[in-house]
Amino acid sequence: MEAWIQHLIELLALPEFGLSTVFIVSFISATLLPLGSEPVVFGLVKLNPAMFWPAVMVATAGNTLGGALDWWIGYGAHKVVDKYPHSSHHGRAVRWLEKLGPKACLLAWLPVVGDPLCAVAGWLKFPFWACLAYMAIGKFMRYFLMTGSLIWAFPGVLGI
Repeated sequence: MEAWIQHLIELLALPEFGLSTVFIVSFISATLLPLGSEPVVFGLVKLNPAMFWPAVMVATAGNTLGGALDWWIGYGAHKVVDKYPHSSHHGRAVRWLEKLGPKACLLAWLPVVGDPLCAVAGWLKFPFWACLAYMAIGKFMRYFLMTGSLIWAFPGVLGI
């Protein structure tokens, strides 16, 4: 297993595969798997500053599609989840999300709660395309602000 992981890391190593790596890592990090894509985006942009906008856009696309996968997982899991009793926190959270509707997906960029939020949007059967649009806006703002802030805060990283 370790050899396979090492081979995958070597295959996706920056900058050889740059934007494809950003897309794959951004997609995977938007699922319920714990992986952060910001270091990959930052690394690519530090190695090639002219790639700022392409990296931000590709990361946004990959992360948004990962959020869409979460939405569909939540949509499909609706029947399974309804079979189990829920806590009072669950009821409050659902009422809050129902009040916000698809706009809640603007928060899909948040660590820890963002990815499950996309799944819950699907579970609540919020309109897919509206959720996708709000996810994309929130995720774009995250990549734009975080990458820009990191570039500004660490101008000498990697000797560039």
